Amino acid sequence: MATAAQPTRDDFAALLNESLGGENEAFEGRVVQGTVTAIENDLAVIDVGLKSEGRVPLREFAAPGQKAELKVGDQVEVYVDRVENSQGEAMLSRDRARREAAWDKLEGEFAAGNRVEGVIFGRVKGGFTVDLGGAVAFLPGSQVDIRPVRDVQPLMDLPQPFQVLKMDRRRGNIVVSRRAILEETRAEQRSGLIQSLAEGQIIEGVVKNITDYGAFVDLGGIDGLLHVTDISYKRVNHPSEVLEIGATVKVQIIRINRETQRISLGMKQLESDPWEGAQAKYPVGGVFQGRVTNITEYGAFVELEPGIEGLVHVSEMSWTKKNVHPGKIVSTSQEVDVKVLEVDGEKRRISLGLKQAQTNPWSDFAEKHPVGSQVEGEVKNATEFGLFIGLDGDVDGMVHMSDIAWGVSGEEALALHRKGETVQAVVLDVDAEKERISLGMKQLERGGVATGATPGDGARKGEVKTVTVLEVMDGGLTVQVGDDGPTGFIKRSDLGRDRDEQRPERFQVGQKFDAQVTGTDRSKKPTFSIKAMQIAEEKQAVAQYGSSDSGASLGDILGAALERANKK
Repeated sequence: MATAAQPTRDDFAALLNESLGGENEAFEGRVVQGTVTAIENDLAVIDVGLKSEGRVPLREFAAPGQKAELKVGDQVEVYVDRVENSQGEAMLSRDRARREAAWDKLEGEFAAGNRVEGVIFGRVKGGFTVDLGGAVAFLPGSQVDIRPVRDVQPLMDLPQPFQVLKMDRRRGNIVVSRRAILEETRAEQRSGLIQSLAEGQIIEGVVKNITDYGAFVDLGGIDGLLHVTDISYKRVNHPSEVLEIGATVKVQIIRINRETQRISLGMKQLESDPWEGAQAKYPVGGVFQGRVTNITEYGAFVELEPGIEGLVHVSEMSWTKKNVHPGKIVSTSQEVDVKVLEVDGEKRRISLGLKQAQTNPWSDFAEKHPVGSQVEGEVKNATEFGLFIGLDGDVDGMVHMSDIAWGVSGEEALALHRKGETVQAVVLDVDAEKERISLGMKQLERGGVATGATPGDGARKGEVKTVTVLEVMDGGLTVQVGDDGPTGFIKRSDLGRDRDEQRPERFQVGQKFDAQVTGTDRSKKPTFSIKAMQIAEEKQAVAQYGSSDSGASLGDILGAALERANKK
């Protein structure tokens, strides 16, 4: 009888591989149900129906920041990584099981656009890590909140909703947003709250943010803008002068735009309007005291009372300071007297004058210095038509070039004086309305024509005067007209026509002779010339005695002229 062949060692190996291969195909890479058979230190021993049990760290059964609540006999799902490792144990993973299950669930929620719940448990570059029930997602820093969050610690390890923005299972990438949830919730709250509000309603809110142009006030879920111009009737340069973040304020709803969900708020609307009755309180022509609140290139604003400001235009700031910046005349917070020039209650505007509240220096000058009086001042400037002289009261008077000196005009007259020189003059005319003062300098010269005076024995250009020698110098002679007339000078070259006559030493102190007035020098003293007189007499003699009918020679003509002159 034939006997069955005994299986060899190779046959046993083939049978084992076949058996194990079946188990590999059934278990490896799958999530299976298992039973906790023991708790060893920080490991859970789990039986999933394989030849050997597997061990899984207890932390994989706990949520981030919490302890695992696991006991023997509990049924759990685990992922079978390998049926048997080198120690003969099954390699199991609770995290992997949760991750696979979570991905399946998340893909469905992402496709439907639903929110998912997660826990922020870690910080990474550019954001945070979120546990979505086993799957780890990335939360960018910009998606944490509507506004930047300085401290995220209070949000850590706290279950909260998130919106999945992006998923890629092949790469294992998930991006979520907490901000999208907050914005959606906020929009719902805003929509509901804005329906309950009405224009004109008075409500309390909390100052949430302050900017240069105003403040944002939280009205209980929706923000309203309190513009700087609606904070107070008085001038507010910056909202931080009146408000601070976190302060509770009472505001009135001015406007509501339900389409853009924008709300405009006001605080000054809760106060009494200071402009009511302002025209009666500040009549035109009245003088009041105010405080300078702001200075610009075109003028300065003066507060008459809180909420009422007027503008002092640069042209109304000073009687004498023209074309200067207002900041050089007044300063911020300075108390000043102003005169009301115009009031427009509808436009809430008051025009003020600073100079009108002060004495008009032109009128004051006219009272103190009537026409004909003598004044002294410094030459401020020279123009093509005259000199400007600084006078008392910070006003200027003008000396026309024709009134600088007798017998001199134009550039020659202007050149007699320099800037900064102190001079004396006579007041010829004052026009306070046009802010003009006319002066004369030549009217103070001896022999000149002053106001109300008649020509005397002065030294008019072209006249021949009898002079007395006061001093003999190398350069010429100092002479005087008459006994008490003006003194002047004769240059060496003007002492005669011939070179031999142009010697000063041929004259003596006290000697008298005739000379012609030729003009004035820089010190307004007359200048004389014997030479000019001789030339003038010669021309006159030729004109009288040198006709063709007379038959006289030049010597006869000059002799007759000289004889006639001597007889005089």
